Amino acid sequence: MPDLVPPSLDHLRTFLAVVEEGSFNAAARKLGRAISVVSYAIAQLETQLDVQLFYREGSRKPQLTEAGRALVSEAHAIADDVDALLAKVRSLRQGLEAELSLAIDVMMPGHVLARLLRDFQARFPSVSLRLHIEALGAVAALVLEERATLAVAGPDILDLPETERETIGSVEMVAVAAPDHPLARMERIAPGEARKHLQLVLTDRSPLTEGRDFSVFSPRSWRLADLGAKHALLKEGIGWGSMPRHRVEADLASGALVELHLPESATMIYALVALWRKDCPPGPAATWVLDEIRERLANCPQKASAGLAPQAPLPTLES
Repeated sequence: MPDLVPPSLDHLRTFLAVVEEGSFNAAARKLGRAISVVSYAIAQLETQLDVQLFYREGSRKPQLTEAGRALVSEAHAIADDVDALLAKVRSLRQGLEAELSLAIDVMMPGHVLARLLRDFQARFPSVSLRLHIEALGAVAALVLEERATLAVAGPDILDLPETERETIGSVEMVAVAAPDHPLARMERIAPGEARKHLQLVLTDRSPLTEGRDFSVFSPRSWRLADLGAKHALLKEGIGWGSMPRHRVEADLASGALVELHLPESATMIYALVALWRKDCPPGPAATWVLDEIRERLANCPQKASAGLAPQAPLPTLES
C-alpha cells in the first residue's frame, strides 16, 4: 500500500467546489480556472489520498464515490479551520483581541446582555468570547485574577489600585414581598418594622466584600448565592428583600409581588461600573462592548426581562 501524501489546501478547495457546483465545468467557472486545471487537481488529490473521489464514466456529471462522500465533511472542516485561522490573523494584524473574557454582574438586565452578545458575535466573528456571570466581589475578583479582561460590576467594590473604573449605567432596585407578607399588608410601614421580618440577602464568597453588609436591616436573614432563588422565595412569601426592578416588573404588574416603601431606605440605584486592569487596557472589541453597554443601558426602559444567573455560588450584599 503506497504512503499517503498530505493533500494541499488548494486541491481540497477544488474538490469542494466540484461537489458544491455539481460539475467540473461549473467548478472551473466558480474558481476562475480552466477545466483542465480542475480535472488535474482532482486527479492529484485522488493520487495523494489513494482513493477515487468521483465516478466519471457514463455521465457528464461526476458522481461522488462512497469514499468521496465520506471525505466531504472532513474537507469542509479543514477549509473552515483555515478560513478561521486567516480571519484571526487579519484581526490580530489590525490590533483586534484574539480573545475577550467578560465578567458581568448578575444585576445586568438579561435582555440587554443577550442582544449585545448577539451583535458582538456578528461584528467580531474572529474574537473568542468567554462569559462569566457573577455577583458582588466575585465580578471584580475575576479581573484581579486575570481571568476576565473586562468586568461590569456593582457599586460597592472598593477602589482597587490595580484597576481602572468607569460608571457606565445603573439599575433600579426595589424592596418587595409577596402580597400576603405582613409588610405588604401594611398601609404604612413604621420605622424598624422591617427588622422584625426575615430578609433575603444576596451573598457571595469573594474576599473583596467578605464580612460586609449593605442595606441589610434585619438581624434575621437568609443568605442566597443565586438571584433566581431569591426571586422564587420572595414570590412564595418567604421573607422580603430587594430586587432589580426590571426583574420583578411583571410580578409587580400582576400582583405576584408588592413594592415595599420602607422608611429606612428609598429606592436604591445600583450603579454598574466597568473595571479593567491598568496593565491591560481595553482593546477594540472590549471598547466596543463598553460603548454599547453604556448606550443600551441609557436607552433601556428596564421593563421585565430574563435576569442573569450566577455561574457559581456567589461577602454579603443586600441587593
